Amino acid sequence: MAKNALLDIKRSLEPHVGQKIMLRANGGRRKTIERSGVLEETYPSVFIVKLDQEQNAFKRVSYSYADILTESVEVTVCQADGEVRIAIHQ
Repeated sequence: MAKNALLDIKRSLEPHVGQKIMLRANGGRRKTIERSGVLEETYPSVFIVKLDQEQNAFKRVSYSYADILTESVEVTVCQADGEVRIAIHQ
């Protein structure tokens, strides 16, 4: 079942490659990290985000689909008609 959930998350991200997204990640010790960037690529196990350079020291970050499944990372796609949160539907 978890394998199907990861595949569902990957499939829900794929149509948004090249679009602006907002990331909210668990930074540990009650710290939340918020970043924005462009969803650059999806791979079988991870996805790559090219970060906005004026806000971040790193150019790219990668997260696994399991991070979304375990809610360690929240991904929100910014579109002209509103925002879409990528999450697993149970």
